[in-house]
Amino acid sequence: MRRVSVDIGGTFTDCFVVWDGKYIEAKALTTHHNLALGFNEALGKACHVLDLDLDRILSEVDSVRYATTLGTNALIEHKGPKIGMLVTAGFEATVPLSRARGYGEGLDNMGQQDMPNAQRPDPLVLPHMIRGVRERVDFQGKLVMPLDEEDVRTQIRELVDRGAEIIVVALVNAVVNPDHEQRIEEILLEEYPSHLLGAIPVILSHQVAGRKGEYVRATSAIVDGYLHSTMYHALSALEQNLRAHRYEKPMLVIHNSGGMAQLNSTDALQTIHSGPVSGIGASEHLAMQAGLGNVVATDMGGTSYDIGIVVDGGIKHYDFNPVIDRWLVSVPMVHLVTLGAGGGSVASYDRMYDTVKCGPESAGSDPGPACYDRGGMKPTVTDADLLLGYLDAKNYAGGSIPLNPRRASAAIEDALCDDLDCSVIEAALLIREKVDDNMANGLFTELRARGYDPKDFTMLAYGGNGPLHCCGIAQNLSIDKILAPPLSSVFSAVGAGNMHQLHIHEQSLYMVLYDSNTRHIFDDYDRFNGIVAELKEQGTQDLLRQGIAKEDICHNLELDMRYGNQLVQTTAVIPKHELQGPGDVLAMISQFSNDYGKRFGEGSQAPEAGIRINTIRVAAFVRHETVQFEDIKPVPAEQRKTPPAPSGTRKCYFVGHEGSFETPVWSRSAIEPGVQIPGPAIIASEVTTFLVNPGWNFVAAKQGASWFLRA
Repeated sequence: MRRVSVDIGGTFTDCFVVWDGKYIEAKALTTHHNLALGFNEALGKACHVLDLDLDRILSEVDSVRYATTLGTNALIEHKGPKIGMLVTAGFEATVPLSRARGYGEGLDNMGQQDMPNAQRPDPLVLPHMIRGVRERVDFQGKLVMPLDEEDVRTQIRELVDRGAEIIVVALVNAVVNPDHEQRIEEILLEEYPSHLLGAIPVILSHQVAGRKGEYVRATSAIVDGYLHSTMYHALSALEQNLRAHRYEKPMLVIHNSGGMAQLNSTDALQTIHSGPVSGIGASEHLAMQAGLGNVVATDMGGTSYDIGIVVDGGIKHYDFNPVIDRWLVSVPMVHLVTLGAGGGSVASYDRMYDTVKCGPESAGSDPGPACYDRGGMKPTVTDADLLLGYLDAKNYAGGSIPLNPRRASAAIEDALCDDLDCSVIEAALLIREKVDDNMANGLFTELRARGYDPKDFTMLAYGGNGPLHCCGIAQNLSIDKILAPPLSSVFSAVGAGNMHQLHIHEQSLYMVLYDSNTRHIFDDYDRFNGIVAELKEQGTQDLLRQGIAKEDICHNLELDMRYGNQLVQTTAVIPKHELQGPGDVLAMISQFSNDYGKRFGEGSQAPEAGIRINTIRVAAFVRHETVQFEDIKPVPAEQRKTPPAPSGTRKCYFVGHEGSFETPVWSRSAIEPGVQIPGPAIIASEVTTFLVNPGWNFVAAKQGASWFLRA
């Protein structure tokens, strides 16, 4: 297997190369003005290890996969085109009113507890750029009022005259009958043909989100339209860069659904959070192969801290209505929690509580932390880690980024020491304590909110800063086992390399499996089978278009179901994809009942209220060869080896301990599997630092995996 996978983050671009059984990890600073430059630099480092040139690697690999946070950043920074929107006449206020949710969506817990002072986000589409067109279909898709085509032409022209750079169409009940949305697209192409310079892109809501819910479907289409141009140009530039270096295969883009596809089968909304989702995919793969049981995946990079849960070695949690930035959207996305806590998180003085505040503002890669000596003036978590002795100023990031302790000290002193009346080291310890506590609280809340006990989980710590902070995060939790997985600094890129090509298609509907009033069991088998077959065909065509052989395509069937008129839906995975008789329907109901009981408690089922299907979802996918992990479990205590002599010592300070420790330092390459090192200790590699706090033991495992076990 020869493969290149890349995770383009807000601070670093991570690259993972598989070349005939060799696994190479490399990092470079993200070049936001041209993502290809950072990619070429990171891949160039891998080329140096393999002693091959860039052109040869790219001409001989089987695929190049990209995961990126570019879309997330563009949304947060409000860098998008002027949007014009067409809706059903009478529904022009649906998006501006936002179902009264616009004030609270996307705020942290503190913000949601102070709603009177909450601020609505700046709109992505201005109210005067939303126009109604005369048409209507009912909830079953039956025609109520035909589309007034002259009215459509008038509204389109007025939107373009007002500066619309892209048109979003979101009509009522378009998911059950998309004819009017499709006709509007045809009219727009007639008015502004695609081959002419005045062409206007058009986004149809039923193509972006296949479920009912007018507001979330509209916001999904708006976000997709807002990011369309940015993502198109950025990813096209990356593809052209590959072509310039003799790569002739399709470039693959990671989706937040947990799969990937070519550019011609990817919409902008699917790229949001694709990097962290890749890490969760890698965690699932590792947990299954190594038999780790329940794991909580934690990815700490330069900008954010991402948390995901994988239960029993393979069960992921999905959000079907996730909040992206401040917007509720309708897209199936692997569930994760993102905290504004990373190595680049800016530390400031919190006057209300007379302490330190960390994040969510980040110094990013340009100018970066003060210690990067690139013009950054604000203190960050990395500056604190440097002054506390954890980082080697001369060998940070393999020596590619020399650090300046004087700059770090000056930034912390100017920003914090006077207000806190403390020394620079004391301020650095406060920064360290604050950021670790923030991440621990987020981790605890996420596990407890889903009914899990942290002590039943192994914590996976990856990302450039994960192994540096993991002991501090776990210190006040009941987590006793932490695993820094193989290739931990680029683990999300490893996940991108393990992804399977996958497409999800779904349809909202009203399908009653059991009518409690008439006691009738669903018997319209042709209707159900026809919908499933159509969704399968859509996914199959997506993959066939990408050159996949039909015999390699697999399908999964999921149903969103509920009792009666419940608001909460439960997703059931159905093994049989065709209904042929009452037995199949009863088996489907039984599957739903079991899943509902596991989620809400046995005995909570309420079939007497009726049972219905709200969404039919089909995932079409093809499996690819994946990275193989060895048995990375720690050896028994009695078989562990003593470490070699350290390469040196460093004066370090730890939260909760008075004074400094003369902390021994080892190179990670010098530590064999089975070696145990008691904390405090530092184990350094070219791409990350493993910090072992007092009260913890470091145990090396196969493939470069590293365990932190509470002593």
